[in-house]
Amino acid sequence: MPAIETLPDAHGHFGVYGGMFVPETLMTALHALAAEYDRAKNDAQFQNQLARLLRDFAGRPTPLYFAERLTKKLGGAKIYLKREDLLHTGAHKINNALGQILLAQRMGKNRIIAETGAGQHGVATATVAARFGCECVVYMGAVDIERQALNVARMKFLGAKVVTVTAGQATLKEAISEAMRDWVTNVRNTHYILGSALGSHPYPMMVRDFQRVIGEETRKQIFDREQRLPDLLVACVGGGSNAIGLFHPFLSDASVRMLGVEAGGEGIQSGKHAARFQGGRLGVLQGTKTFLLANEDGQIELTHSISAGLDYAAIGPEHSYLREIGRVEYDFATDDEALAGFKLLSEAEGIIPALETAHAVAHIAKVAPKMPADKIIVMNCSGRGDKDVATAAKHLLLSEVEGSR
Repeated sequence: MPAIETLPDAHGHFGVYGGMFVPETLMTALHALAAEYDRAKNDAQFQNQLARLLRDFAGRPTPLYFAERLTKKLGGAKIYLKREDLLHTGAHKINNALGQILLAQRMGKNRIIAETGAGQHGVATATVAARFGCECVVYMGAVDIERQALNVARMKFLGAKVVTVTAGQATLKEAISEAMRDWVTNVRNTHYILGSALGSHPYPMMVRDFQRVIGEETRKQIFDREQRLPDLLVACVGGGSNAIGLFHPFLSDASVRMLGVEAGGEGIQSGKHAARFQGGRLGVLQGTKTFLLANEDGQIELTHSISAGLDYAAIGPEHSYLREIGRVEYDFATDDEALAGFKLLSEAEGIIPALETAHAVAHIAKVAPKMPADKIIVMNCSGRGDKDVATAAKHLLLSEVEGSR
């Protein structure tokens, strides 16, 4: 078995997870993409162009911020935030979108499609498509369009066509299905910028590699600040791109614990959640073998999260593998805990996080007070909360009104 940090294998497998489970019509495109990415990895011109765009267009490096007031409020471990929310477009998604648009340019594909749940990947894709003068179509579930109206408007301002998906639960899973149907139909001139470390090989590997910059910067920054590695890394996990981007450069460091936080929705017992490792099972969904929420007949179950970006039935295959071998731990936070985390970070540090990120804040609120003061936590602040203000206000202000009665 290859070392953890060198996976997947040539066929896209992380142990038993991953692989290529797609229609035959997409196999040629996927093999071509994998070959082009393999060339690009070793092409200094490609890497230099990507580095310039990440610096000058996206705003890297992002700061590693010591959350002094949050640390004092919670007690216990020192808390640092990796500020991906300060990137252009407001989240880590731009890292991957820039890498993939450069690959599309190399392959001569000027029509770009994408899926989005929380809208941040859609905005990032529309942004890079505008930057390179490409046609852009973004598929988004009707439920997510309603709760992420701000990002829908941003995509349209950037010149993208936003297609409403009404099938099924009308959230992220259905948006991905529609994007894949489009790709099958238009594979010759279209590149699909998949937004998370999901799907068929080479996407889980490729998206992870484009997001590794998060962990690589964090590693250098924490050494500069503390002259040592952190004790715990925490990130929210939907498909898992922001988490794997933070975790991957630390996988060989045995002293560093890593924890991904899934969406617990209204509670695991309620069945209204998106925590794949809480009662999920091994299966195949949208190109990859991984842990997912399905019934005994293999039918995909409905999911729920207050955060559109975590509201998905499967998790990236590398996360399934890392959990199986015990290298990364996974927990969950409920909607109510995430809302409390949203409020906590906003009031303690003047940083309004995305509701996805707020799940990670919720976990830190539980564990930091139990850790000694000489321990260090780094949390990936994966996105800013502008898009979620209306949703959070509806829930938090309603509870304040009810509490005053």
